[in-house]
Amino acid sequence: MRALVIYCHPREGSFTAAVRDKVLERLHNDGAEVRLHDLYAEGFNPVMSAHEHEIYLDETQNQIGHEAYIADLQWCDTLIFVYPTWWYGLPAMLKGWLDRVLVPGIAFLMPQAENETIRPGMTNITRLGVFTTCGASWWLTRFVGAPGRRTILRGLRLICAKRCKTAFAAHYLMDSSSDASRAVHLAKVHKQMDRFLRGKTVNEETTA
Repeated sequence: MRALVIYCHPREGSFTAAVRDKVLERLHNDGAEVRLHDLYAEGFNPVMSAHEHEIYLDETQNQIGHEAYIADLQWCDTLIFVYPTWWYGLPAMLKGWLDRVLVPGIAFLMPQAENETIRPGMTNITRLGVFTTCGASWWLTRFVGAPGRRTILRGLRLICAKRCKTAFAAHYLMDSSSDASRAVHLAKVHKQMDRFLRGKTVNEETTA
């Protein structure tokens, strides 16, 4: 197994970092090859420039500056995102990473004829995981529509391998969480990773 973990949180020592460490621990214990990108630590710039937008469809140029990320995307068969949910969605840093790195010719293939749609480009990815934290409650997040979860586990999954297995775990009500609720959630992350690495789709969520 070749696992790429994309981590996005500005503070080391956060509970999200503890979730990241649990995911990495489980991957290493399973003998997986692991590559980690910490977007804040790497100083990733999430802002797409006018020039990047201009060359977005030019597959001879749109990868320039992102070669390392793209190489890792093409290398992995398992892609895992660990991040906090802010305003029900992805942090701007992570959304910008999707905008700038998942370009045509890599993440997806552009239509070849009128009225066609895009085609998957990341068919090497057979497992896709999301491990997140949410300040809002489960019911409020779902009422709003959980746009962050949908972006990755619906939108991004569509351009991965057919029957790509998924995992999702979220600790809701983080602002009123307790030591006990956080410990329970880390145990569930461990359990969920076990099932995920065995090729099963899993979905467990923890409320405070």
